[in-house]
Amino acid sequence: MRNMILRYRTLLAVAIVALAFGAPVHVHAQVVVIANGSPITEYDIQQRLKLDTISQKAPNRQQVINDLIDDRLKIARAKVYGLEVGDSDVNGAFENMATRQHITTAQFTEVLERAGVSPNTVKARIRAEITWQQLIRGKYNASLQIGDSDIAKALKDKNEGDTPAVGYIYTLYPVMVVVARGSAESVISAKRSEAESLRSRFVSCTEGLAMARGLRDVAVRDPITKNSADLNPQLRDLLGNIQVGRLTPPEVTAQGLQMFAVCNKKESTTESPQKREMREQLFVKRFESESKKYLDEIRKSAMIEYKNNK
Repeated sequence: MRNMILRYRTLLAVAIVALAFGAPVHVHAQVVVIANGSPITEYDIQQRLKLDTISQKAPNRQQVINDLIDDRLKIARAKVYGLEVGDSDVNGAFENMATRQHITTAQFTEVLERAGVSPNTVKARIRAEITWQQLIRGKYNASLQIGDSDIAKALKDKNEGDTPAVGYIYTLYPVMVVVARGSAESVISAKRSEAESLRSRFVSCTEGLAMARGLRDVAVRDPITKNSADLNPQLRDLLGNIQVGRLTPPEVTAQGLQMFAVCNKKESTTESPQKREMREQLFVKRFESESKKYLDEIRKSAMIEYKNNK
Protein backbone atom coordinates (compact mmCIF):
# COMPACT_ATOMS: atom_id res chain seq x y z
CA MET A 1 0.00 0.00 0.00
CA ARG A 2 2.79 2.43 0.80
CA ASN A 3 4.20 2.25 -2.74
CA MET A 4 0.77 2.78 -4.22
CA ILE A 5 0.13 5.74 -1.95
CA LEU A 6 3.44 7.31 -2.92
CA ARG A 7 2.55 6.94 -6.60
CA TYR A 8 -0.67 8.87 -6.02
CA ARG A 9 0.78 11.58 -3.75
CA THR A 10 1.44 13.80 -6.78
CA LEU A 11 -2.21 13.63 -7.77
CA LEU A 12 -2.96 17.29 -7.00
CA ALA A 13 0.04 18.56 -8.94
CA VAL A 14 -0.83 16.70 -12.12
CA ALA A 15 -4.63 16.59 -11.98
CA ILE A 16 -4.82 19.47 -14.44
CA VAL A 17 -3.06 17.30 -17.01
CA ALA A 18 -5.67 14.62 -16.55
CA LEU A 19 -8.46 17.05 -17.40
CA ALA A 20 -7.31 16.85 -21.00
CA PHE A 21 -8.46 13.23 -20.90
CA GLY A 22 -11.96 14.24 -19.80
CA ALA A 23 -14.69 11.65 -19.60
CA PRO A 24 -16.15 10.85 -23.02
CA VAL A 25 -19.72 11.82 -23.77
CA HIS A 26 -20.58 8.16 -24.27
CA VAL A 27 -18.87 5.61 -22.02
CA HIS A 28 -18.48 2.20 -23.64
CA ALA A 29 -19.62 -0.48 -21.23
CA GLN A 30 -19.02 -3.47 -23.51
CA VAL A 31 -17.06 -6.39 -22.12
CA VAL A 32 -13.51 -6.52 -23.48
CA VAL A 33 -12.11 -9.50 -21.60
CA ILE A 34 -13.33 -12.06 -19.08
CA ALA A 35 -10.91 -13.30 -16.42
CA ASN A 36 -12.09 -16.44 -14.62
CA GLY A 37 -15.68 -15.39 -15.20
CA SER A 38 -15.16 -11.79 -14.07
CA PRO A 39 -15.87 -9.27 -16.86
CA ILE A 40 -13.63 -6.28 -17.60
CA THR A 41 -15.41 -3.56 -19.54
CA GLU A 42 -14.25 -0.71 -21.73
CA TYR A 43 -15.31 1.61 -18.91
CA ASP A 44 -12.96 -0.22 -16.49
CA ILE A 45 -10.09 0.17 -18.95
CA GLN A 46 -10.72 3.87 -19.60
CA GLN A 47 -10.96 4.55 -15.89
CA ARG A 48 -7.65 2.81 -15.17
CA LEU A 49 -5.99 4.64 -18.09
CA LYS A 50 -6.98 7.96 -16.55
CA LEU A 51 -5.85 6.83 -13.12
CA ASP A 52 -2.46 5.90 -14.54
CA THR A 53 -2.27 9.29 -16.22
CA ILE A 54 -2.85 11.31 -13.05
CA SER A 55 -0.44 9.09 -11.09
CA GLN A 56 2.29 9.95 -13.62
CA LYS A 57 2.44 6.53 -15.22
CA ALA A 58 2.58 6.44 -19.01
CA PRO A 59 -0.84 5.05 -19.97
CA ASN A 60 -0.59 1.81 -21.95
CA ARG A 61 -3.83 0.07 -22.89
CA GLN A 62 -2.55 -3.51 -22.93
CA GLN A 63 -0.68 -3.06 -19.65
CA VAL A 64 -3.83 -1.61 -18.09
CA ILE A 65 -5.81 -4.64 -19.28
CA ASN A 66 -3.15 -6.94 -17.81
CA ASP A 67 -3.29 -5.05 -14.51
CA LEU A 68 -7.08 -5.35 -14.38
CA ILE A 69 -6.86 -9.07 -15.14
CA ASP A 70 -4.31 -9.47 -12.35
CA ASP A 71 -6.58 -7.63 -9.92
CA ARG A 72 -9.48 -9.98 -10.73
CA LEU A 73 -7.27 -13.04 -10.36
CA LYS A 74 -5.80 -11.85 -7.06
CA ILE A 75 -9.21 -11.28 -5.48
CA ALA A 76 -10.58 -14.55 -6.84
CA ARG A 77 -7.64 -16.55 -5.47
CA ALA A 78 -7.93 -14.87 -2.07
CA LYS A 79 -11.59 -15.91 -1.87
CA VAL A 80 -10.49 -19.54 -2.24
CA TYR A 81 -8.72 -19.09 1.11
CA GLY A 82 -11.70 -17.30 2.61
CA LEU A 83 -9.93 -13.95 2.51
CA GLU A 84 -12.02 -10.89 1.73
CA VAL A 85 -11.12 -7.29 2.53
CA GLY A 86 -13.94 -5.28 4.09
CA ASP A 87 -15.17 -1.88 2.97
CA SER A 88 -13.91 -0.30 6.21
CA ASP A 89 -10.32 -1.29 5.39
CA VAL A 90 -10.63 0.05 1.84
CA ASN A 91 -12.23 3.30 2.96
CA GLY A 92 -9.56 3.72 5.63
CA ALA A 93 -6.79 3.35 3.06
CA PHE A 94 -8.59 5.81 0.77
CA GLU A 95 -8.75 8.34 3.62
CA ASN A 96 -5.05 7.81 4.33
CA MET A 97 -4.24 8.63 0.72
CA ALA A 98 -6.08 11.94 1.11
CA THR A 99 -4.37 12.66 4.43
CA ARG A 100 -0.93 12.11 2.94
CA GLN A 101 -1.75 14.76 0.37
CA HIS A 102 -2.86 17.08 3.18
CA ILE A 103 -6.45 17.27 1.94
CA THR A 104 -9.77 15.92 3.17
CA THR A 105 -11.43 12.82 1.76
CA ALA A 106 -14.11 15.03 0.19
CA GLN A 107 -11.45 17.16 -1.50
CA PHE A 108 -9.63 14.08 -2.73
CA THR A 109 -12.87 12.73 -4.17
CA GLU A 110 -13.53 16.06 -5.89
CA VAL A 111 -10.04 16.08 -7.46
CA LEU A 112 -10.57 12.56 -8.79
CA GLU A 113 -14.00 13.34 -10.22
CA ARG A 114 -12.74 16.50 -11.91
CA ALA A 115 -10.12 14.36 -13.62
CA GLY A 116 -12.85 11.97 -14.78
CA VAL A 117 -11.91 9.21 -12.34
CA SER A 118 -14.50 7.58 -10.12
CA PRO A 119 -13.44 7.11 -6.48
CA ASN A 120 -14.67 3.53 -6.87
CA THR A 121 -11.91 2.95 -9.44
CA VAL A 122 -9.29 3.91 -6.87
CA LYS A 123 -11.00 1.85 -4.18
CA ALA A 124 -11.12 -1.21 -6.47
CA ARG A 125 -7.37 -0.87 -6.95
CA ILE A 126 -6.86 -0.49 -3.20
CA ARG A 127 -8.97 -3.57 -2.48
CA ALA A 128 -6.92 -5.70 -4.87
CA GLU A 129 -3.62 -4.47 -3.38
CA ILE A 130 -4.65 -5.01 0.25
CA THR A 131 -6.11 -8.43 -0.58
CA TRP A 132 -2.97 -9.54 -2.37
CA GLN A 133 -0.64 -8.27 0.35
CA GLN A 134 -2.58 -10.17 3.00
CA LEU A 135 -2.61 -13.32 0.88
CA ILE A 136 1.13 -13.26 0.13
CA ARG A 137 2.02 -12.43 3.74
CA GLY A 138 -0.10 -15.32 4.98
CA LYS A 139 1.03 -17.86 2.40
CA TYR A 140 4.75 -17.04 2.49
CA ASN A 141 5.10 -15.79 6.05
CA ALA A 142 8.13 -17.94 6.85
CA SER A 143 10.16 -16.97 3.78
CA LEU A 144 9.35 -13.27 4.29
CA GLN A 145 10.95 -13.15 7.73
CA ILE A 146 14.13 -11.03 7.75
CA GLY A 147 16.65 -12.09 10.40
CA ASP A 148 19.47 -10.08 11.94
CA SER A 149 22.01 -12.22 10.08
CA ASP A 150 20.34 -11.32 6.77
CA ILE A 151 20.60 -7.63 7.61
CA ALA A 152 24.22 -7.92 8.79
CA LYS A 153 25.23 -9.72 5.58
CA ALA A 154 23.43 -7.18 3.39
CA LEU A 155 25.08 -4.27 5.20
CA LYS A 156 28.48 -5.94 4.90
CA ASP A 157 27.94 -6.45 1.18
CA LYS A 158 27.29 -2.71 0.94
CA ASN A 159 30.49 -2.02 2.89
CA GLU A 160 28.43 -0.69 5.78
CA GLY A 161 29.11 -3.56 8.16
CA ASP A 162 32.57 -2.57 9.40
CA THR A 163 31.21 -0.20 12.05
CA PRO A 164 28.11 -0.85 14.15
CA ALA A 165 24.95 0.75 12.83
CA VAL A 166 23.90 3.05 15.66
CA GLY A 167 20.47 4.44 16.34
CA TYR A 168 19.01 6.32 19.28
CA ILE A 169 16.08 5.85 21.62
CA TYR A 170 14.56 9.16 22.70
CA THR A 171 12.34 9.96 25.66
CA LEU A 172 10.23 12.95 24.65
CA TYR A 173 7.69 15.07 26.51
CA PRO A 174 5.18 16.82 24.21
CA VAL A 175 4.79 20.45 25.29
CA MET A 176 1.81 22.31 23.78
CA VAL A 177 1.22 26.05 23.76
CA VAL A 178 -2.54 26.01 23.32
CA VAL A 179 -4.02 28.27 20.62
CA ALA A 180 -7.79 28.49 20.17
CA ARG A 181 -9.00 27.23 16.81
CA GLY A 182 -9.69 30.08 14.39
CA SER A 183 -7.45 32.56 16.22
CA ALA A 184 -6.25 35.62 14.32
CA GLU A 185 -2.73 35.66 12.92
CA SER A 186 -1.73 38.26 15.50
CA VAL A 187 -2.75 35.88 18.30
CA ILE A 188 -0.80 33.01 16.73
CA SER A 189 2.24 35.27 16.37
CA ALA A 190 2.02 36.26 20.02
CA LYS A 191 1.74 32.61 21.08
CA ARG A 192 4.74 31.77 18.94
CA SER A 193 6.74 34.41 20.79
CA GLU A 194 5.67 32.81 24.08
CA ALA A 195 6.79 29.41 22.79
CA GLU A 196 10.19 30.75 21.75
CA SER A 197 10.56 32.46 25.11
CA LEU A 198 9.85 29.14 26.83
CA ARG A 199 12.43 27.43 24.63
CA SER A 200 15.12 29.93 25.57
CA ARG A 201 14.49 29.39 29.30
CA PHE A 202 14.13 25.61 29.04
CA VAL A 203 17.60 24.24 29.84
CA SER A 204 16.79 20.99 31.67
CA CYS A 205 13.83 18.66 31.84
CA THR A 206 13.72 18.61 35.64
CA GLU A 207 13.23 22.36 35.97
CA GLY A 208 11.85 23.08 32.50
CA LEU A 209 8.88 20.73 32.66
CA ALA A 210 7.89 22.10 36.09
CA MET A 211 8.13 25.63 34.72
CA ALA A 212 6.06 24.75 31.63
CA ARG A 213 3.34 23.13 33.75
CA GLY A 214 3.00 26.36 35.73
CA LEU A 215 2.38 28.51 32.66
CA ARG A 216 -1.05 29.52 31.45
CA ASP A 217 -2.23 27.88 28.20
CA VAL A 218 0.67 25.41 28.23
CA ALA A 219 0.07 21.66 28.48
CA VAL A 220 2.72 19.02 29.16
CA ARG A 221 1.64 15.56 28.05
CA ASP A 222 2.83 12.11 29.13
CA PRO A 223 6.25 11.05 27.87
CA ILE A 224 6.68 9.00 24.72
CA THR A 225 9.58 6.82 23.59
CA LYS A 226 10.75 6.91 19.99
CA ASN A 227 13.42 4.94 18.17
CA SER A 228 15.27 6.97 15.55
CA ALA A 229 14.62 4.12 13.11
CA ASP A 230 10.89 4.88 13.34
CA LEU A 231 11.29 8.59 12.51
CA ASN A 232 11.25 10.26 9.13
CA PRO A 233 14.65 11.68 8.08
CA GLN A 234 13.62 15.29 8.76
CA LEU A 235 12.53 14.61 12.34
CA ARG A 236 15.51 12.32 12.88
CA ASP A 237 17.90 15.12 11.90
CA LEU A 238 15.99 17.62 14.03
CA LEU A 239 16.21 15.50 17.18
CA GLY A 240 19.82 14.66 16.43
CA ASN A 241 20.68 18.36 16.63
CA ILE A 242 18.77 19.06 19.86
CA GLN A 243 20.66 18.77 23.12
CA VAL A 244 19.18 16.64 25.88
CA GLY A 245 17.18 18.91 28.17
CA ARG A 246 16.11 21.28 25.41
CA LEU A 247 12.93 21.90 23.43
CA THR A 248 12.45 21.44 19.70
CA PRO A 249 11.21 24.43 17.65
CA PRO A 250 7.43 25.01 17.84
CA GLU A 251 5.32 23.44 15.11
CA VAL A 252 1.77 24.51 14.27
CA THR A 253 -0.86 21.82 14.89
CA ALA A 254 -4.65 21.78 15.17
CA GLN A 255 -4.37 22.30 18.96
CA GLY A 256 -1.68 24.96 18.94
CA LEU A 257 2.12 25.15 18.89
CA GLN A 258 3.72 21.84 19.75
CA MET A 259 7.29 21.28 20.94
CA PHE A 260 9.08 18.23 22.30
CA ALA A 261 11.32 18.23 25.34
CA VAL A 262 14.22 15.86 24.65
CA CYS A 263 14.72 14.35 28.11
CA ASN A 264 16.77 11.25 27.34
CA LYS A 265 18.80 9.90 24.43
CA LYS A 266 20.35 6.44 24.45
CA GLU A 267 22.40 4.71 21.77
CA SER A 268 20.96 1.52 20.34
CA THR A 269 22.50 -1.00 17.95
CA THR A 270 19.44 -3.26 18.11
CA GLU A 271 17.50 -1.24 15.54
CA SER A 272 19.13 1.67 13.76
CA PRO A 273 17.89 3.68 10.76
CA GLN A 274 20.36 1.78 8.55
CA LYS A 275 19.11 -1.58 9.78
CA ARG A 276 15.47 -0.54 9.43
CA GLU A 277 16.04 0.65 5.88
CA MET A 278 17.86 -2.55 4.95
CA ARG A 279 15.16 -4.68 6.59
CA GLU A 280 12.52 -2.93 4.49
CA GLN A 281 14.56 -3.30 1.31
CA LEU A 282 15.07 -7.02 1.87
CA PHE A 283 11.40 -7.53 2.71
CA VAL A 284 10.24 -5.72 -0.44
CA LYS A 285 12.63 -7.76 -2.56
CA ARG A 286 11.39 -11.06 -1.13
CA PHE A 287 7.75 -10.00 -1.25
CA GLU A 288 8.00 -8.99 -4.91
CA SER A 289 9.77 -12.24 -5.77
CA GLU A 290 7.15 -14.44 -4.08
CA SER A 291 4.35 -12.28 -5.47
CA LYS A 292 5.56 -12.57 -9.05
CA LYS A 293 6.05 -16.34 -8.86
CA TYR A 294 2.62 -16.91 -7.35
CA LEU A 295 0.85 -14.58 -9.80
CA ASP A 296 2.56 -16.30 -12.74
CA GLU A 297 1.34 -19.63 -11.37
CA ILE A 298 -2.24 -18.34 -11.06
CA ARG A 299 -2.20 -16.88 -14.57
CA LYS A 300 -1.14 -20.20 -16.11
CA SER A 301 -4.30 -21.90 -14.87
CA ALA A 302 -6.63 -18.92 -15.40
CA MET A 303 -9.39 -18.79 -18.02
CA ILE A 304 -8.86 -15.48 -19.85
CA GLU A 305 -11.11 -14.77 -22.81
CA TYR A 306 -10.82 -11.68 -25.03
CA LYS A 307 -14.06 -10.61 -26.69
CA ASN A 308 -14.01 -9.61 -30.35
CA ASN A 309 -15.87 -6.30 -30.06
CA LYS A 310 -16.42 -4.30 -33.21
